[in-house]
Amino acid sequence: MATNQELPRGVKILHDPVRNKGTAFTDAERDLLGLRGLLPPKKCSAAEQEQRILENLHKKANDLERYIHLVSLQDRNETLFYRVVVNNIEEIMPLIYTPTVGKACQQFSHIYRRPRGLYISLQERGRVREILGNWPHRDPRVIVVTDGERILGLGDLGAAGMGIPIGKLSLYTACAGIRPTDCLPVMLDVGTNNENLLNDPLYLGLERRRERGPAYDELVAEFIDAVQQEFPYALIQLEDFGNRNAFRLLEHYRSRVCLFDDDIQGTGAVALSGLLAALRLTGGALADQRILFFGAGQAGIGIGETIVAAQIDEGVPEEQARQACWFFDSQGLLVDSRENLPPQKQPFAHKHQPITDLAEAVRMLQPTAIIGCAGKPGVFSEEVVTLMSELNERPIVFALSNPTANAECTAEQAYRWSEGRAVFASGSPFDPVELGNKTLVPGQGNNAYIFPGVGLGAVASATSRVTDEMFLAAARLLARHVSEEDLALGRVYPPLTSIRDVSALIAAEVASIAYRDGLARREAPPDIDPASLLPGIREQMFQPIYPHYA
Repeated sequence: MATNQELPRGVKILHDPVRNKGTAFTDAERDLLGLRGLLPPKKCSAAEQEQRILENLHKKANDLERYIHLVSLQDRNETLFYRVVVNNIEEIMPLIYTPTVGKACQQFSHIYRRPRGLYISLQERGRVREILGNWPHRDPRVIVVTDGERILGLGDLGAAGMGIPIGKLSLYTACAGIRPTDCLPVMLDVGTNNENLLNDPLYLGLERRRERGPAYDELVAEFIDAVQQEFPYALIQLEDFGNRNAFRLLEHYRSRVCLFDDDIQGTGAVALSGLLAALRLTGGALADQRILFFGAGQAGIGIGETIVAAQIDEGVPEEQARQACWFFDSQGLLVDSRENLPPQKQPFAHKHQPITDLAEAVRMLQPTAIIGCAGKPGVFSEEVVTLMSELNERPIVFALSNPTANAECTAEQAYRWSEGRAVFASGSPFDPVELGNKTLVPGQGNNAYIFPGVGLGAVASATSRVTDEMFLAAARLLARHVSEEDLALGRVYPPLTSIRDVSALIAAEVASIAYRDGLARREAPPDIDPASLLPGIREQMFQPIYPHYA
């Protein structure tokens, strides 16, 4: 319990989202904190407050209005916000993150109400450490940073992409119990090439074209260095950087600081997990699969590299593992005769004749799984899914592009075109599908199953690095957590209602690896087995329960 001297009083505590309890302040607290007369007389329970929030939420006309309603709650009462999210995760998560957050980012400058996070622009070069010092919470442990160039499947949204770090960090708290005050969203504003934004008089970011030169790298480097000086125990998550920067920044910094890229590594882990769970339905080993990706950007290459790493870990030679992964991008099948390939694509450019039609690629390569991650809606056509169903008794069809409108096919299309035999997962949620006398429940391959648990493990161990092995361990654990009942419904991910349990288990695995490999900057406990670490990790998870001030 905070001491009286530490607590703001009167309207100041009502305007402090970390400490505010609204109508839940008790009589004793109202006397202690000078709140008499500033609140209605009734003392409401947290449950009653939650009921009021949900009642108003359900009256909103559309999901964007629901998003605004929830973010406004977060701005005035964080504990109540997280209570609502945690207790209603399946309903609320699509509203505070994908798919609704995409709409919110597109409208960010028009719905802006209250600042959250730090904005660091090209104008602040040379002053980044000073800006970090303005953050009111002195020891953030998780930082999510973006430059806004590739927001979901929506492209360059510049400073309006700030909604993504804010949303991701909300999931860190809701799904893994990272304390809200330990979370810091950051926007690196280097301009935008989005003409609509540049012509919008209300746009809140730098009104200039996106920086591509040395000044960009200097700003990123200054930011990374400043974090190491100001917040040395913080984990940095790179989020929604463009392809030209994401791979090289990850490669440059991953061995130097505690950092990962969720679009590459988190997406890779969640897709690998779904694939491992799907194999429990289709039969066969990971090494026996042939996978055709539509899209060779961060998500696709990240998934491919993760699958390769998993196979190598199981004893498969690297060349054989890479031959199992084929990519189809905007120019067609990725083959070794193509010139000027970026470095990340080169290991997956196999010897084959060029193909520019996806259905023909399926016909020629005969994959066991197709994975879409290019944001091109409808590309998994009836012809493609039917071909997959002719080639496989249980075809694996993962339409992972976000938001929902960008999915390569819908759950209903995948199930109907395959006569209910497809093993389907998507990036954004789809409703269950009634087919004959069966109800099929599509799995949602959401990175929220992975990154919050990895972050919690990193925080718990104070690891100095985030390794590929940590993501492999997270993927395998998540796949093991899919029950036989889930699989019977066709679902290859556990229900979102279990996500805090999953995150705790992943965190224990990650912390165990950090201790074992000498990466932890916290003294190792006597037993670093994940099962032994789990109780301590659960104990440190934030619970959305009001504190007592009197």
